[in-house]
Amino acid sequence: MTSPVIQAAWAHTPERSNMFMLRVMSWISLRLGRRAGRVVLHLIAGYFLLFAPASRRASGDYLGRALGRPPRWRELYRHFFTFAATIHDRMYLVNRRFDMFDFEVHGEDMLRRLLADGKGLFLLGAHLGSFEAIRAIGRKDTNLRVAMLMHEENAQKISAMLAAINPEAVQDIIGLGHIDSMLRVRERLDQGGVVGMLADRTPGDDTLYPVQILGANANLPGGPFRMAALLQRPVVFMTGLYLGGNRYAIHFDPLADFSTVERGQRDAALHAAITRYAALLDQYCRKAPYNWFNFFDFWQPAPATTPPNK
Repeated sequence: MTSPVIQAAWAHTPERSNMFMLRVMSWISLRLGRRAGRVVLHLIAGYFLLFAPASRRASGDYLGRALGRPPRWRELYRHFFTFAATIHDRMYLVNRRFDMFDFEVHGEDMLRRLLADGKGLFLLGAHLGSFEAIRAIGRKDTNLRVAMLMHEENAQKISAMLAAINPEAVQDIIGLGHIDSMLRVRERLDQGGVVGMLADRTPGDDTLYPVQILGANANLPGGPFRMAALLQRPVVFMTGLYLGGNRYAIHFDPLADFSTVERGQRDAALHAAITRYAALLDQYCRKAPYNWFNFFDFWQPAPATTPPNK
């Protein structure tokens, strides 16, 4: 059982700000174009920096850990601007305007090897960089099918937004909370597809696991990892880091392989996967600190209950 404070912070603050930004960026992108829209991004980033004190404090707390020192105002501004830029670019990636971007991909050979058996796999990411940049690889290569798994409320909002931009994009979203959600996930995997989840926060009532991220205690949900373990699939860590301009660096790193884990070994494998996920998240936050969009109090006290041993 989670702490109500942690559950409330994860459930509302980041997703609400994300959807507001998505609506603003959608209007700008469709009416002004990318070049003109990026000019407006500076105004939006400045607005949030000046008039969103809670988000500014959370940004400063996170950047202080990632940079190892108190951030300057221009670094806080860069954090907000990076967030706005990735959402702005989402409009074009959904419309398959891949010609506008320069992608460098790391670890794709490993990903292809895991997919070669036709059993599919899970991609676990975070609110780090752009997931759309990763899905763009699947849209360029018709043999790689990528679907995003998210909680129902967010799925409905984002599906409606994406439908206004490109109706085909809605097919890439599977909403949690339906009776057939797990069946749809299994079906996509059995077809050799890829199912992506963001595992650094959850709006649901999930068991939280204590980890170390950026030198401090944090808590991660076990649900995404538990699903991969129950369906006995390989798991790959994913991130699409924004490098500025039109450049993205897409990284795939092996995370866990639950395909051969026996039931009695599942808990140990689950703990190992969550620990490695936290280490990779730490690594990429230090590598590209402005890409983790933490605008709420992520480092909160541990919940009163701890994950079960069995």
